[in-house]
Amino acid sequence: MEKCPSVKSILLLDSEGKRVAVKYYSDDWPTNAAKEAFEKDVFTKTQKTNARTEAEIAMFENNVVVYKFVQDLHFFVTGGEDENELILATVLQGFFDAVGLLLRGNVDKREALENLDLILLCLDEIVDGGIILETDATVIAGKVASHSIDAGAPLSEQTISQALATAREHLTRSLLK
Repeated sequence: MEKCPSVKSILLLDSEGKRVAVKYYSDDWPTNAAKEAFEKDVFTKTQKTNARTEAEIAMFENNVVVYKFVQDLHFFVTGGEDENELILATVLQGFFDAVGLLLRGNVDKREALENLDLILLCLDEIVDGGIILETDATVIAGKVASHSIDAGAPLSEQTISQALATAREHLTRSLLK
């Protein structure tokens, strides 16, 4: 029986290999120390490569690692050794492009840390429990933007899609009471 494609981890590290945002969906790394050691090892193995224009693929500790760099950020998606590299590359590209949209093209560590909530929401929209939910960057960014709107803001200061999302939320709440 064919299994559903899955992701073991998504990592966003800085140019020194330190965490910016990470999410693990596998018990392969049971402790925080094991996770940090894995991140350090993956970073060390990949830092000398030139993955700036398109994604690169590497095998590491029985995992397929697909990665891409932009400015001072390093994006990684990890799957099992029998996982399809093209699917992992699609997840990586969706994450990469969604972050670019959410940060308005200004993808660097400072901007990423200032908008960490959006990046973490982005990870939640892409993968849940290791199962890939969405890879289209515009859909991901749209869902994240609708989650992050200030519901208390006056309707005149919201975009039409934000206003519709707010109205839908209020309607849902009133129907569930």
